[in-house]
Amino acid sequence: MFLHLREDIKSIIERDPAARNGWEVFTCYPGFQAIMMHRWAQACWKSDLKWIGRFISYLARILTGIEIHPGATIGRRVFIDHGFGVVIGETAIVGDDCTIYQGVTLGGTSLNSGTKRHPTLERGVIIGAGAKVLGSFTVGEYAKVGSNAVVIKPVPAGATAVGNPAHIVQKEVDTRPNAHLFSAYGVTPNGDDPLSKALHGLINHAARQDEQLDRLMALMKSAGIACPSTPECDKLDSVKLNKLVE
Repeated sequence: MFLHLREDIKSIIERDPAARNGWEVFTCYPGFQAIMMHRWAQACWKSDLKWIGRFISYLARILTGIEIHPGATIGRRVFIDHGFGVVIGETAIVGDDCTIYQGVTLGGTSLNSGTKRHPTLERGVIIGAGAKVLGSFTVGEYAKVGSNAVVIKPVPAGATAVGNPAHIVQKEVDTRPNAHLFSAYGVTPNGDDPLSKALHGLINHAARQDEQLDRLMALMKSAGIACPSTPECDKLDSVKLNKLVE
């Protein structure tokens, strides 16, 4: 138990620049305290002391604002940052080195008791503030879920999911050293939404077509080919439209 406590404190200090020392983490970080109390609750739960486990979970919710069912499986070095409003269901599995921010729900959509109803987070997953991960599926290793996303289907390893319902905006397998560096709230550089990428491509394509048409009209006029006049229309402002999409 003490080995796990030391690991948890060290991982929090590494991921939170506001954490100054271990004593501050131990006494002032509700996410750390909630996981510590969850270990007591889970030990009771596995020893068939179900009510005591639930009561410890209830006390932890009162003290920290974080509700973790004693049946949930929480890995090592899991960091619940800020944490208020986090709910983790009975059959949820949270892998090692995961980070969960405030307002996150790992919930179930099935009412069948005794079945796996809640999600599984593999190693290194980051769940942004307010995100809801609902259902019995897996979020792959080092995947990221953006703030306020609603995830209802599996997320591949290394992917980033945003939106409601969530869709994949980035999927890459990076084998470089330090490729899985921590990113706060799951915000990653150059993680453009594929919808915005598609819109940028259409806007730029339309702008190139306008230029080609202008050149064709000029060549036809220079060759003495009469062209029927057409009503003037506003020119496509690709720069302005691209900024609107961004």
